[in-house]
Amino acid sequence: MSRTSPGRKEDFCLGCDTLPESPPDWFRSARLGLLANQASVNKALKSVKKLILESGANLTRLFSPQHGFYSEKQANMIESSDFRDPESGLPVVSLYSESREPAAEALESIDVLLIDLQDVGTRVYTYTTTIGLCIEACARTGKRVAVLDRPNPINGMEIEGNLVEPDFRSFVGRYPVPMRHGLTAGEFARFVRATAAVDCDLDVITMKGWSRRQSFNELGLHWVYPSPNMPGWQTALLYPGMVLLEGTNISEGRGTTMPFELFGAPFLDRERLLSELKYDLEGVTLRPVTFEPAFDKYTGRPCSGFQIHITDRDAFKPYRFGLAVLRAFCVTHSDDFRWLDPPYEYEMEKLPIDILIGSAAIRKKIEQGEKIGAVQSDWKTDLDNYRQVRESFMLYPE
Repeated sequence: MSRTSPGRKEDFCLGCDTLPESPPDWFRSARLGLLANQASVNKALKSVKKLILESGANLTRLFSPQHGFYSEKQANMIESSDFRDPESGLPVVSLYSESREPAAEALESIDVLLIDLQDVGTRVYTYTTTIGLCIEACARTGKRVAVLDRPNPINGMEIEGNLVEPDFRSFVGRYPVPMRHGLTAGEFARFVRATAAVDCDLDVITMKGWSRRQSFNELGLHWVYPSPNMPGWQTALLYPGMVLLEGTNISEGRGTTMPFELFGAPFLDRERLLSELKYDLEGVTLRPVTFEPAFDKYTGRPCSGFQIHITDRDAFKPYRFGLAVLRAFCVTHSDDFRWLDPPYEYEMEKLPIDILIGSAAIRKKIEQGEKIGAVQSDWKTDLDNYRQVRESFMLYPE
């Protein structure tokens, strides 16, 4: 498939907007399933589910990712149940329940699985893993997959971080990509089909007018939160690094109105931490705050911490910054700071932080206070190789 060309903001179209304009041959005749959530809307904020039903296509089943069909479930291991959508009457199959992939029985009633999910460009955000598992399941059952593509909200140029080591593959890191992967959902699907070596008929319904360098705010779109703790597209800019705090006893701001933009703990000494971080603040300013989470870590307790203000998006490297924050806590708060114990997802033995990072070796170097620049150098070759591999799956120009 050739790369589409960028255009003016007013000419930009999502994959779901281009589908009715020139539908594939199978669209009117096939039995369709749809993997989506409440963020699966077109430019006019109409749900993709309604668009498909109003087109006269034969939509027979719905599927939902982590956080539920309505993006209502909070984080971590809160699973969703199957139910019947009251609006359409269609059955909804949860892909974040006892099973994380569609069962063969659930696929029997469809010929094509449409996927329309807003990803946030970060490996541990589980929607891309769910897309990959759907591709694997559909390959086994002979079903076609069609991804209605959406922009990578933190742009499709920047990549950052280590690749997941084989022993640390999980639901938050199933495929060999860095933390910030620089792909759209459709490109990720193409990557999975090739690297997982699965024989799946795959279509990507591409966007029109998207350039890899564009961030979400440049597209004239309304942000619809794809999960409860992703309230704005700006949150996605911080997520690749601050999500690492999930594996620690430091609050990442869950339970506040600014998840991943705030971090802290009752024991945090702001001056000590800031002094240790002073050489790792490129493109970002930390403003001292006190906050009190309404749920999650330190519910109802005042936390000393910071609000993160990005001052230069081009200079700011979120994953590097997240690792630097972890290192600073290890150096300055060794008596109080700790890694959370298992379990995490299905993993009962490995530390949650190792699952999130995709490596135990990186965590050990951080514990020893090794400078982040030196830690990064260890994965430079892997990242360069990934950059070359990624090139063959990219559908959009710079």
